[in-house]
Amino acid sequence: MDQKTEANIKEWLEGNYDEATKAAIRKMQEEDPAQLEDAFYKNLEFGTGGLRGIMGTGTNRMNKYTIGKATQGYANYLKQNYEKVSVAIAFDARNNSKDFARIVAEIFAANDITVYLFEELRPTPVLSFTIRYLKCQGGVVLTASHNPKEYNGYKAYWNDGAQLVPPHDKNVITEVEKIKSIDDVKWKGNEHNIHIIGKDVDDAYLKMVKGLSIHPEICAKQHDMKIVYTPIHGAGITMVPKALAAYGFDNVHIVEEQSHPDGNFPTVNYPNPEEKETMSIGLKKAEELDADILFGTDPDTDRVGVGLKDNHGNWVLMNGNQTALLAFNYMIEARREKGWTKPNDMVVKTIVTTDLIDKIAAENGMNCYNTLTGFKWISSLIREKEGKEKYIIGGEESFGLMIGDEIRDKDAVSAVSIIAEMAAVEKEKGRSLFDKLLDIYRQYGFYYEELISITKKGMDGAKEIAAMMQAYRENPPREIAGSKVAKLLDYDTLESKDLDAGITEKLDFPKSNVLQFILENGDKISARPSGTEPKIKFYFSVNTELKDIKEFDEKLAGLKKRIRDIIQSMGLG
Repeated sequence: MDQKTEANIKEWLEGNYDEATKAAIRKMQEEDPAQLEDAFYKNLEFGTGGLRGIMGTGTNRMNKYTIGKATQGYANYLKQNYEKVSVAIAFDARNNSKDFARIVAEIFAANDITVYLFEELRPTPVLSFTIRYLKCQGGVVLTASHNPKEYNGYKAYWNDGAQLVPPHDKNVITEVEKIKSIDDVKWKGNEHNIHIIGKDVDDAYLKMVKGLSIHPEICAKQHDMKIVYTPIHGAGITMVPKALAAYGFDNVHIVEEQSHPDGNFPTVNYPNPEEKETMSIGLKKAEELDADILFGTDPDTDRVGVGLKDNHGNWVLMNGNQTALLAFNYMIEARREKGWTKPNDMVVKTIVTTDLIDKIAAENGMNCYNTLTGFKWISSLIREKEGKEKYIIGGEESFGLMIGDEIRDKDAVSAVSIIAEMAAVEKEKGRSLFDKLLDIYRQYGFYYEELISITKKGMDGAKEIAAMMQAYRENPPREIAGSKVAKLLDYDTLESKDLDAGITEKLDFPKSNVLQFILENGDKISARPSGTEPKIKFYFSVNTELKDIKEFDEKLAGLKKRIRDIIQSMGLG
């Protein structure tokens, strides 16, 4: 055990920590030294989005002490920037989220900051909306999103309802790092600064979601469209059924086994609607009921999974790119049909989200901007363009959409509502959303994407991931799966290199540890270490023409084979 680890353990055993915490340390010393080392070998980092980690005792764990120091640092920074400060605080269904939220509220209050604390669990997007609605200077939501049950997290927001971006992210980190001891934290005092909120804010939020509807008259006609919804034991149960009711849908079936908020997520291994296993109970219910559409939201209700019948009548899950593609196309096409389109309309996506969206926007005369992964960057671009261009929709491949201009984080409540409306519009024509997806492919091109994640856990995991990225930078492949690598885009050095011509151009982005290989045949591979999990993610995008919908199965098989060949060529599978 190194000196830093031992020093961290000693500080907790000798400092003003509660006796239960000290007892837990002594138990690990006797029974599980490896776990003790992992719990104390480093400090849980307050990254650019906040904290996320396994719950438990230690400097490298989510607990009241690591959360307390983070909150004190954030409070100090808010007070440096504003004379009067108010914050909103929300929490999801995870174990300890409610208790952590109360601790955060008490620390802000003790720092003479006005606190608006939700009475019960709420979706993350409601927190983003609330910051803007109540004109707060900041906010916090206690959630680890779609991570396994052992995790919790702390997301920090700025006055626009978006997660922290430069310079505030780095500045808050600096202030957090200044908190060397728990004795520097103001734990209690000024309880009168805490105000409990609920229904009034909920009503305003639901009114905003209802206002996004483009075809309310079709929703009214198709009010009995059969919808199945699972909140996967999360906060979505508080808002999604109400939002669907506001849109007029009255034939909504909740998956009972997953309807009750529970931080143990007893019916799933991984509470992420991207996973087929997680959505399997919902898929079964949708099939039994012969439903029109299935929705699943993650524990903090910022991601949405969508199930549909495919061209053979079999239930399938849309991937995040397909869901984003359908939603972007609808917001562009339906608004144009209603005569709502303006010359300064814009849409925003991330660099690893399907390029078919760029193509659709361009063919409809609309600006489409690309940002780094994460909705804080989409929000940053909205702020930059405010007053010049009108934001319509943003999204990314990881099952996230942000629709309309009154929120600054991904929002599965509004996404479910709009996608249900999209399904109603197609049903009115005697079709399904899958039919619409095939039409888009035929009209604009058949783009297909897949993602693989490689997990590298423990102390050595981060080093292994860093070594992989370094190897790609220093010795980029010149050919992948038989196609020449035409360009290497490095978002860390902010350079785009033409590998044949040796020409280098600058990329206009903030720095990020992402690499993209653009192949001569139009394929694209992106490599990106996760910012919240011990993983490196590889994104694959391939495309072809689809002249006749009858060719869909054959073309899909060909694109899937191309991705398998790329994975094999790169030694990733």
